[in-house]
Amino acid sequence: MLQMQHSLFEVAVGEAVSRGKCQPFLTPLCFSSQHLLLFLLFVGPFNCFASYSRATELFYSLNEGLPAGVLIGSLARDLRLPTAGGQHPASLQPPLSFTLASHGLGGQYVQLDNRSGELHTSAVEIDREALCVESSGATIFGGSAAVSSSSSSPESCLLLLDVLVLPQEYFRLVKVKIAIRDVNDNAPRFPVPHIRLSVPENAPVNTRLAIEHPALDPDMGTNGVQTYRLRDNYGVFTLDVEENENGERTPYLIVMGALDRETQDEYVTVIIAEDGGTPPLVGSATLTIDISDINDNCPQFNDSQLNVTLYGNSSLGTHVATVHAVDMDLGSNAHITYSYSQKVPQPSRDLFHLNESTGIITLSTKVDGDTPKLHRLIILGNGPGCIPAVITVLVTIIKVMMRPPEVVPRFIANEVEGVVYLKELEPINTPIAFFTIKDPDEKYKVSCYLDGDGPFGLSPYKPYNNEYLLETTNPLDFETQQLYEISIVAWNSEGFHVKKVVKIQILDDNDNSPVFSEELIELSIEENNVPNAFLTKLHATDADSGERGQVSYFLGPDAPSYFALDKTTGVLTVSTQLDREEKEKYRYTVKAVDSGFPPRESIATVTITVLDKNDNSPRFINKDFSFFVPENFPGFGEIGVISVTDADAGQNGWVALSVLNGSDIFVIDTGKGVLRAKISLDREQQSSYVLWIEAVDGGDPALSSTAKITILLLDINDNPPLVLFPQSNMSYLLVLPSTLPGSPITEVYAVDKDTGMNAVIAYSIIGRRGPRPESFRIDPKTGNITLEESLMQNDYGLYRLLVKVSDHGYPEPLHSTVMVNLFVNDTVSNESYIESLLRKEPDISVEEKQPQISIEPTHKKMESASCMPTLVALSIISLGSIALVTGMGIYICLRKGKKHHRADENLEVQIPLNGRINLHMLEKKPVEISNI
Repeated sequence: MLQMQHSLFEVAVGEAVSRGKCQPFLTPLCFSSQHLLLFLLFVGPFNCFASYSRATELFYSLNEGLPAGVLIGSLARDLRLPTAGGQHPASLQPPLSFTLASHGLGGQYVQLDNRSGELHTSAVEIDREALCVESSGATIFGGSAAVSSSSSSPESCLLLLDVLVLPQEYFRLVKVKIAIRDVNDNAPRFPVPHIRLSVPENAPVNTRLAIEHPALDPDMGTNGVQTYRLRDNYGVFTLDVEENENGERTPYLIVMGALDRETQDEYVTVIIAEDGGTPPLVGSATLTIDISDINDNCPQFNDSQLNVTLYGNSSLGTHVATVHAVDMDLGSNAHITYSYSQKVPQPSRDLFHLNESTGIITLSTKVDGDTPKLHRLIILGNGPGCIPAVITVLVTIIKVMMRPPEVVPRFIANEVEGVVYLKELEPINTPIAFFTIKDPDEKYKVSCYLDGDGPFGLSPYKPYNNEYLLETTNPLDFETQQLYEISIVAWNSEGFHVKKVVKIQILDDNDNSPVFSEELIELSIEENNVPNAFLTKLHATDADSGERGQVSYFLGPDAPSYFALDKTTGVLTVSTQLDREEKEKYRYTVKAVDSGFPPRESIATVTITVLDKNDNSPRFINKDFSFFVPENFPGFGEIGVISVTDADAGQNGWVALSVLNGSDIFVIDTGKGVLRAKISLDREQQSSYVLWIEAVDGGDPALSSTAKITILLLDINDNPPLVLFPQSNMSYLLVLPSTLPGSPITEVYAVDKDTGMNAVIAYSIIGRRGPRPESFRIDPKTGNITLEESLMQNDYGLYRLLVKVSDHGYPEPLHSTVMVNLFVNDTVSNESYIESLLRKEPDISVEEKQPQISIEPTHKKMESASCMPTLVALSIISLGSIALVTGMGIYICLRKGKKHHRADENLEVQIPLNGRINLHMLEKKPVEISNI
């Protein structure tokens, strides 16, 4: 619920003019709206602002994030302004007008009703954290509407508005302040995802270490960060929180137990920050606690004493023994040096050399007859700040009376300081060195063999004695092994032997091509990617060393120009946006080339699949579809197919069709796009339909388009002519015997609801009854019935004409019939008698003939040629009479033609006998017709 606080106070900001003149209007308020200036200029000359101006301040508060339309406050009510519902009549009160002085930054968040003065939230959601920065304490003005933030109070984020109240009688400038209250809409967030903290292993219990990256929460007060905790404290850690004078909370790591780096050198846990909202929100980061080393361990020997035997004929540099001490610390704390104890006599020191770094003891001088047979070497392992570790090496020297064999090398391959260098591409049986074996005493047999592993062989070199050749026996491979150490051993028959150590270093050649980690690199990327998007990082290895193993990357010639490959790093990028609808698959080669001479290369294939995004709306083949459908089309019959496509793929390209209007009559198959009508359509009820079809794809969000469908119903002959006049077979018309031939008697009027030829009507008389029924004729086009021959006295009586009204429909015309009753007499003497005749079924034979629209005049044929002289004589005799009769007939017809337009003046021809006929229902007024 929105809570409001109202604080009203009035401040006088204008003063009356003195001596009857208006002084310039002065105000300290921050608005200069052009509307206000125009208003001042307009009303100034009349009353000079009524000698004063008033300013009012209103204060409201509301939560951030409220939806549009929430009532903030009513300015008219809170300012106690008179309204139409007040004490005075509404007609006497001028209408109030409320307007924002300027639509600045704050004006976009509110909506002001100009008449009622009600202030509501707008569609732009208020975000306190975006509007006000707590630490700035600054005001950001936007014209007469501003946002102010201050850290002085919980409701320090203010939305400032200037509202003008008009007309002049109630004019005032209202300062509206809206305090934005914070809600817990932000979770705590650590500035870095991984926090690393170092703790010395000798840190005492209760040691406090500040965590330098506390969590941040844009919310304020209790909605901000309140507590911290560890997911796993390992039983040796806990957290504490300290708050400074600014209210900032800093977490501290507290050591609760003893630490030992040698036991566990790292602790990984999760630090969780929680705010005070309801419900509380949390944020987390990984906390790694490194245990730093201190020098709390000293060197130690695994053994306390070593026993070594040395032959007296050993050569200088012979390896005697190696001592090795271990320190569990790290770095400089684990640095060990070796030295003789002061108890070791100087002759022993001179005889045996001790390497202070490696602990290797070697023979440094030759053994002679005066050399003691037993040497006790006390060696110290020294660590920083430690008591030395002690080991004793007992060396027993066995004197040899004979001289050992001699091994004299002569190197063929390149040799430097006892190391032989061979290229890995050297062929098999490449000679390395000759070795000459000698017996200094020349009385013992000496043998020689090769000691050590490797693709090498030692064989006697004939025809010389005591000459041996060292050569390769298998191909050399630098990538398999780079250094070999072999020994040439010579011994005599007395068992004395000597070794000559040879080191062989294999030199690398460019014999390996780069090798891709994958020969087929399958990638995918969504279409509409950002330019220079990262695709992958190619990786190829080369087993060669040095420059020979340095790999550079290149695109193949089949790669499109908008792909780029970094030569050094192998990063593959695409410089432009890809469009799946334009091209979905890319396939090209990449090369990895080493820096050897000549360079070697390998090729891999890159395939890139462009993934679809819903960036294409469904597209109709036509924007306007027109379908012609015959009426009475069966329900759910196929009217037409709506063709629609979507260039997207998968779900994004799936299209659903729906009818936006007329869905109560029409339905569309989504799968096939077939438009159907649920019911049979009648053209006479509605001749056309306009539908709007919407196509919606399956993307998220979905895209849509619409098309217009026009359905035109084609007429079929499904309506027979409808006779509107006469309305009844029982009506009749009085025809006076004095009616002249050719005079219109009455008409048959019919309509057809169909169209075209289906509605073209023809009239015909298909049955007659009466004294002389052939006296009447009907016009096939108009339906007018006329008198063909003069009526005689014996022609009096009732005439009944059966009229067929037929259309010209296809494939078969439809028709209706109506009975036209004519009573020839001077007057109606017995009306009941005539009606009794009408009630009897007429005995009329139907003439089966089709009515014709165009009726050709018929000529009577003379049946007898013998009548010709008589007719000629009569014609000559009565020539004058005929002219006279013709003139009188024309005159009478003209007089009757005038009477046709004045039905109320011709009482002799039109005698209404039946009051049931409503002539106003007819579109065509009948001529000379009554009581039909």
